Amino acid sequence: MTALPIQHHPTQPIVLQFNQVYFSYDKVPVLESASFHIHDGEFVALVGPNGAGKTTVLKLVLGLATANSGSVNLFGLPPKMGRDRIGYVPQHAQYDPTFPITVEEVVRMGRIKPFMQRYTEEDRAAVNQALANMELSDLAKRPYNALSGGQRRRVLVARALSANPDMLVLDEPTSNMDAESERRLFSALGTLKGKTTILIVTHDTGFVSSLTDRVLCVGSTGPTLRGRTIVQHQIEPTTEAPAELFGGAAFRVLHDHSLSDDCCCSPGDQI
Repeated sequence: MTALPIQHHPTQPIVLQFNQVYFSYDKVPVLESASFHIHDGEFVALVGPNGAGKTTVLKLVLGLATANSGSVNLFGLPPKMGRDRIGYVPQHAQYDPTFPITVEEVVRMGRIKPFMQRYTEEDRAAVNQALANMELSDLAKRPYNALSGGQRRRVLVARALSANPDMLVLDEPTSNMDAESERRLFSALGTLKGKTTILIVTHDTGFVSSLTDRVLCVGSTGPTLRGRTIVQHQIEPTTEAPAELFGGAAFRVLHDHSLSDDCCCSPGDQI
């Protein structure tokens, strides 16, 4: 099969950019010379094995960590100032299984804002839309603790979507998901593609959903680097990946086809 060309969006502004980022924990380098960018409306997969540094990238994106050198810009701002425009779904969400809360109430949490006075009709409409997007409307009154692991993951995505984020960040979104939940998740993400910037973080380095525009890999250290860098790879259609693991068709990641981060927007072309 022929490798797909990387789908740049030159007319769309950059929403996230890493420029020569170096980060270490004490004296242990994690990232070095890490550069990449994501355009508005792109569906991007960040892949890498466990321990490669994906969590560190997320912390830098969310402003929970600061680069030792280089820069991270989110919507043209420092991450701490831009992160309110992100809907984040963590890999693990702690909850008390004895706490009596419904699916709808969990999703309503996504609408909570500082100094919020009351729950409005606008909030109600956003929650109902998020439930519908994730095919959860029929479970709205169901106790959250009565759901399967895959259903709970979709509820957390709905909670993030209820805030109408400009960017959706999903950390290992299919963790503990059954095949039907994965199908529904990717079906919902397909309806969002092009409208919301989507970044999926996964340890599966071999294949990604066919919704994916570009793949970024937290790569191995090079001969002149002690920390890891981030490399962009080409992708190609494949029939070898189990469709039930990707909600349908998948792409193979071509790790022997690395591409430079050829930024196609000017530095000021950001939102």
